[in-house]
Amino acid sequence: MNSSILFRMLATLALAFTLLLPAWPCEAARKVLVLQSLRVAPYEEAAKGVRSAVTGNIKKLVLSDLDGLDAAKSVRDERPDVIVAIGTEAMNRVKKIKDTPIVYLMVFDQHNTLTTGSNITGIGMHVAPERQLISAQKALPRLKRVGTLYNPARSGALFRKTQAMARSLGIDLVAREVRSSRDALNLVEGMKGDIEAFLMLPDATILTPETVEYLLLFSLNNRIPIITFSDKYVQMGALMALDVDPYEVGRQAGEMVRKILSGTPPESIPRSEPHGAVIMINSKIARKLGLSLNEEVLSRAKVIR
Repeated sequence: MNSSILFRMLATLALAFTLLLPAWPCEAARKVLVLQSLRVAPYEEAAKGVRSAVTGNIKKLVLSDLDGLDAAKSVRDERPDVIVAIGTEAMNRVKKIKDTPIVYLMVFDQHNTLTTGSNITGIGMHVAPERQLISAQKALPRLKRVGTLYNPARSGALFRKTQAMARSLGIDLVAREVRSSRDALNLVEGMKGDIEAFLMLPDATILTPETVEYLLLFSLNNRIPIITFSDKYVQMGALMALDVDPYEVGRQAGEMVRKILSGTPPESIPRSEPHGAVIMINSKIARKLGLSLNEEVLSRAKVIR
């Protein structure tokens, strides 16, 4: 065959193959910008988790390093294909950006004012309370009566899911409605002698510094363990928490980023609860409360000694 004819045939085949390729660039050629609120260990681990799931061009900006610069402008100047917001303040700075997909994680947004929008999806802040109850019953197999407080306007839906799970576990959930933090102290005091543990819900009405301090004292004085959603409260004196694993949550967010880079619109990717979780147990508090915890649960937990 004439070499010039062969060359033209190969050129035609190459052109045809190029036309069949997807219209969007491959994942490795696109830019992902990670905006991180602070340089703290949980956020750093979350950023590593994102990197583990996403290949290609990833850049990280940390708000505390920007020295007062306009974060939203800095993000726009990077012209990313996807923004990953780690932490509440990071999400607050990019909320007004509407023309770029945003994936959020580790964002506290009880009223859904930060994380709504057709270009936004992400991972919730806390492990669901119903999963907290499952872990608590494994650690304390005889647990039957658990108290809790909730504000129907803020955590009513969360409470109803928790109540349904409690029933399925054979746990009687002794619940009281709270309209203001001032009501919480008397309501907790009224549960004395009627509950075996207290479940702390992520409800800002209850989680004031004064109420948390009172709950921790109430726990010690009455030998009633507190089950919570954050290792912060375990370190302060709660018995246990099923807390998020920052690296795993970052990896989960990274999978969302990959879907967006592959052409899936963010509004088609459902917001999700954290999949990875770590049991945290304060063994000092367990001893003070005179509790004997399940050994299998202890072997899998991060224990504060």
